[in-house]
Amino acid sequence: MLTLSDEQVRKLLNTREVIATIERAFANDYGNSVHMPTRMQMETPGGVLLIMPCYDSAVPAMGIKLVFVREGAAAGETRVQASYALLDPVSGSLLALLDANYLTELRTAATSAVATKYLARKDSTTLGIFGTGRQALAHLGVFAEAFAFHRALICGSSPARSQEFVRTAAAGSLKLEAADAPTLVAQSDVICTCTTSSEPLFDGHWLRPGTHLNLVGAFRPATREVDDETIRRARVVVDTYDGALAEAGDLLIPMQRGAITRAHIAADLHELVSGKKPARRATDEITLFKSVGCALEDLVTADLVYHRALHTAGS
Repeated sequence: MLTLSDEQVRKLLNTREVIATIERAFANDYGNSVHMPTRMQMETPGGVLLIMPCYDSAVPAMGIKLVFVREGAAAGETRVQASYALLDPVSGSLLALLDANYLTELRTAATSAVATKYLARKDSTTLGIFGTGRQALAHLGVFAEAFAFHRALICGSSPARSQEFVRTAAAGSLKLEAADAPTLVAQSDVICTCTTSSEPLFDGHWLRPGTHLNLVGAFRPATREVDDETIRRARVVVDTYDGALAEAGDLLIPMQRGAITRAHIAADLHELVSGKKPARRATDEITLFKSVGCALEDLVTADLVYHRALHTAGS
């Protein structure tokens, strides 16, 4: 059995390879090969435990991720603690136990990149990121490598946090700028919301035509990062229907208020990547990818780590 630390996982993973692996997983014969129960959430006094099993016969691989999301963590404290157990799909024996914080950050940003490939305008040059934590940093790194953005606007929970992120983050050739919410929304071609906010970050009327959004922060039915107007104006794609309809407050709250109906969700990521549903349809269309995270993304990334580790050990 392999045991890999977060730092070892980081060294074994390549951003472009993770993006390609996740895209391939969603393009496969998803309905027949993937067995993935809706994520279980268990409330505890300190936060919430997320339990995420998955089996994909197309790989083949089987595993489970355990994620503890701590409530009320102070700035600088670890909010998310994740572990991954990769199992032999025939015997059930444990093949590898991975620290999965970095794995989670990278697979989330890589999944956003897959959606962006299909939904964003090809002439997009300005990236906007709400948030200054680890998920914001992961999205900045992945998008700087995978796309040809010229600059990135950063809006944190305070101007000081935005400035500190801009000062310390590495973004290759991207020009980083701190911005307030109205400026970021008005000037960004692609917007990623990577926050712990439970309330909308901006007014949906500010969005200009042609913008693409990736929403990754909120994962509970009562929390959201964008308002009804943003959802109403956008063509919405989700990672999975089951996960979104169980957890995505960004969608469930507008549904409850009558701002949208279930039919407003145009596609899931499998339908988008496999070509069953169209990608961006017009340059002025506002598109939105809502991700709550799904166990398939973790499984194929953990399997990639495992085989990379075996190859490295054998070379």
